Amino acid sequence: MSATVLTPPPPSPEAILSASPIQQLRRLRVITSDKEVIITGTVPSYYLKQLAQEAVRGVIGGRRLINRVVVS
Repeated sequence: MSATVLTPPPPSPEAILSASPIQQLRRLRVITSDKEVIITGTVPSYYLKQLAQEAVRGVIGGRRLINRVVVS
């Protein structure tokens, strides 16, 4: 009899950002659907905007990523 190995599902985009050590990323909002993932909110630099995008890119599967984060 072989044992079945269960692997946990990947974290959600929301979980990735909410667990970030960077406070500004934890404040962002993520809206998900079957077809897309939208990141919204405000950060103080373009670097943080890109960091948020790249942080969730690995867990969105085949969905489209829309980055609506505003830099102010």
